Amino acid sequence: MPPELVELALSDLRQRREGLLAEIAALERRRDQLERELTASFAGQSDAIARRVKGFQDYLVGALQDLAAAAERLELVVPALQPQPSPLDRPPTPEPAAPAVAGLFSQDEALIRERLRRFQGQPDFQADPWKLRRSLDAAAAALLEDWFLNQGGRGAQPSRGSRSRNGVVTAAAVAILGDLYGDRFQTLVLAGQPERLGEWRRCLQDALGLSREDFGPNSGIVLFERPEALVERADRLEERGELPFIVIDALERAVEIPVLQFPLWIAYAASPEEISLEDDLA
Repeated sequence: MPPELVELALSDLRQRREGLLAEIAALERRRDQLERELTASFAGQSDAIARRVKGFQDYLVGALQDLAAAAERLELVVPALQPQPSPLDRPPTPEPAAPAVAGLFSQDEALIRERLRRFQGQPDFQADPWKLRRSLDAAAAALLEDWFLNQGGRGAQPSRGSRSRNGVVTAAAVAILGDLYGDRFQTLVLAGQPERLGEWRRCLQDALGLSREDFGPNSGIVLFERPEALVERADRLEERGELPFIVIDALERAVEIPVLQFPLWIAYAASPEEISLEDDLA
């Protein structure tokens, strides 16, 4: 290579080296400046934090001193022990009052009790339709009294042991509701099989002196195999300002949650013997 070209290349390399050295020196100066700033800033913040901690400490010491001084000025008085009366000297605790009549029937207690007493007498086989034509025993009357006056017309009751006996209890409830609400309510019976619904129809027809025309969508008693259809019917009754009375057969194993929204329902709870007998018949 000619000497002139070599000298030119070396000169270019020297210039680039000097430029890089200058940039390195500038970067080092910037680094040193940043380190000084960081050190100064951290020191300042640390000093400020220390001043705040010291101020808070002084405040706590002062507050504790004030509290101690205030405590020393208090007059500590120990109250004298009062003699406790003997349990024998105390007046007797009054008996709790009987629970108030609940729900829809809070104003109808006298009528309900009078009807239940009458139903325990001799059956009136010639009574008008929708009046009870059978007799209630004392246990059935107590069941209805509890359902009307304590449960407010909504809740479960133990089955009477058979569908026909539950039907007589239901017929008595329908007769009382008829006295209270006239024709502004409709009885909706839920039993999951046609055979069970047939038993309900025959029992209510006999106990209330009804005809087949009294069982149907536009009549006083409607029979349902599915709870969804029953709930739909009850909703429509309430929309018209009428009252659905829901009756759930003892062999229905659970009360559907939507049924619980209605103000008037009775669910018969079957005994294990009743369930076993029904299974054997099936």
